[in-house]
This record gives sequence, structure tokens and C-alpha cells, in this order.
Amino acid sequence: MTEVETPPVTVVEEEERHRGRRIAVGALVLVLCCGATAGGVLAWRGRSAAPAAAPAHLVTAPVTRADLRQYQQIDGTLGYADSYDVPAAPGGGTLTWLPSVGDRISEGSRVYEVDGLPVPLVYGSVPLWRTLEVGVDDGPDVRELKRALRALGYGPDLADDDHYSQATADAVGQWQSDLGRPQTGTLAPGQVVVEPGQVRVTGVRAVLGAPATGVLLSLSSTRRLVTVPLPVDQQQLARAGAAVTVALPGGATVTGHIADVGTVASTGGSGAAGGANGPTGASGSGGTDPGSTAASGSVQGATLPVHITLDQPNAAGSLDGAPVTVSFTSEVHTGVLTVPVSALLALAGGGYAVERVGSGGTTTLLPVTLGMFAQGRVEVSGPGLTPGLPVEVPSS
Repeated sequence: MTEVETPPVTVVEEEERHRGRRIAVGALVLVLCCGATAGGVLAWRGRSAAPAAAPAHLVTAPVTRADLRQYQQIDGTLGYADSYDVPAAPGGGTLTWLPSVGDRISEGSRVYEVDGLPVPLVYGSVPLWRTLEVGVDDGPDVRELKRALRALGYGPDLADDDHYSQATADAVGQWQSDLGRPQTGTLAPGQVVVEPGQVRVTGVRAVLGAPATGVLLSLSSTRRLVTVPLPVDQQQLARAGAAVTVALPGGATVTGHIADVGTVASTGGSGAAGGANGPTGASGSGGTDPGSTAASGSVQGATLPVHITLDQPNAAGSLDGAPVTVSFTSEVHTGVLTVPVSALLALAGGGYAVERVGSGGTTTLLPVTLGMFAQGRVEVSGPGLTPGLPVEVPSS
């Protein structure tokens, strides 16, 4: 069972009523995930359930109907999705231009240069594995090239098909002319780099002026992605499409959604518990929340990769490889009655109650059964409880 620890005991003294009392609110509360039970220490001096006159300045909070959530926090890493290696083009030559780490490259822009000739980026999924020219067999690589030509403003009237026509050759020739390449109207392997979309340079593995051989560059997509090594015994926390909260370095939090959950486990990944930057609670402050729990997976245990996309990617800035803490929803109680934890009173004979405040300023104890604790509130049930009912809370 998972334990949730509330903040340390805070003692609030109220002014003397018709009978004195002291309420110690918030002591250590143990919330059991499998059931909604809790133990708390709330010291209260003899009260009956009979109405009592209230002081002139009474602080109340309404009973609300809401969803309560508990969270499991697990560390992850913020980076970029996907990775690609760029091999040198056949035929060799000398590298005369290379990008820098962090550069973003869009379709039509040069990825590198050999012998002063740019090798541009084309979006697609089929690598250029053959020479494309008039008379070549139809194929999906031709369709992708024609799409790119239209997107770059060459041959806007080219048909959306797999056929390399003379019009296609003319459009390729115009493009080659603008790139400063020989205007042949044909496209050979190594004259373009084909990747699924805009890329970001993550590594330069070649040296300017050296022969163009081997792997030249390492690339990634520009899509921000959080990767979490989720212990396999906690895989029930993650399902594709579910909402999560991501705590970034510096304390800021952003929302995100689970893009996918891996199915192949690996060992040696970190399943360490999340840090202090938890989701923002009802009070609006950060830190570890009473409704959240720390992951207990072993560092040496098997994990599954969970990939998370950010709802506002720009909020992450240019951070790459940064440690983050992800809060997964571990349990939800929907549509339950809740009160602030500080509204609870421990009855002398056992059990708990809240003080209903009447329209005339009188107060009456209402026994309650406790459920889930989360975000500074507690699930309650019992006779006489309705949404909007004012209950007394300690004055601040």
C-alpha cells in the first residue's frame, strides 16, 4: 500500500467560546490507496453534538462536490523525439560546410555541403536509394519528391502521383539551378537527405575540410518529448492519452499527455522517486503534495519507456537532457463530497466530525466517514452533508 504524508502538525488556537478547545490540525495522515481510510491526530476537548453559540467572527468553508486525485511521482528526462544519423553521400568529396549543434533545418535548407555543393533536406519516409530520372519506374520515392517540389515552389502543377515525368525533371532542374548544382533534371542518391520533418542537429561527427565518409551528423526531430523509465510493476499508472503534470528544472510545471507506453522492458534504468516539485495543490503552492506518493521501484528493476508530449512545448525553452519529475494519476474518486482537512474534528468517543454553521450563527457537530485525502482536502460522507453546506475551519 502507498502512504501519503501530510505536512507537519500545525496547532491553531481559537478564542474562548462557551467552552474552551484547541484543535491540532493536519498531523500525520496515512492514506491507503486500496481504501479511503486515514488516521489523524486532532485533539479536541469535550464537545457534544448539541448546537452551540458561535463567536462573532466565524470562518467557514463550503462542502464541495469534486474529483479527488492522488499522484505517483517518477523522474524522467526532457529532450527531443526520434534520432537519425546522416551518412556521407556516395562518391566522397571534401566537406565544405557543416551545421552547428542546436541548429534547426527545414525542408529545402542545406544539411551539409560537399565540394561546395549543398545537400538539402527533403521531408519523407523513403530514402533516396536510386537515381530518379525520366523513364524510371514509378514509386513512392517519386511521389515524395514531387510533393517536396510543390512545397518548395517548383512545379506547383505537378501531379500527385508516382510518375517521374518531363515536368518533374524540369522542376528538379530549376531547383538544382537555385542550389548552384549542375542542372541535370535527375536526382541521384546522396544529393538530398530524406527525414520525416524538420530536424535539430544533436551532434556533428565529422570535421570541416575532411573527406566526406562515414556518419557525418546526428539529428533529432524538433518535437519536445519527456521519457520516463516506468517500473514494470507500476505500468498501470500509464495509458496512452492520459494527462500528466511535468515539473521542470526551476520549479515550473506544465501539463502533458502520454504519447505511448513501451512494451519491451529493460533493466538498469532509473525508477527513482520524483523530487520535490510536485503538482500544484489547492493552495496554489508547489512542493510535495499530500495527495501524491513517491515511486518505490528499484533502480535495478525492469522498466518500460513512457513517452510524454508537452501541451505547451515552448514552456520548456531550449532544455535538452534535463531532469524532470512526472506526476501520474494513481487513483481518482469522482464526484465525492469534500471539505478542507482543517475542518475535521476528532470526537471524544472516537470518529470524526465537522461543525455545521447554521444561519443564526450556531454550530452543530455532524459525524463523518473519511475517504481519500488529496490536495489539502478530504472525502467525507454522512447524514446532513450537502454541497455548499458551510462548515467551520480554523481562523488563520
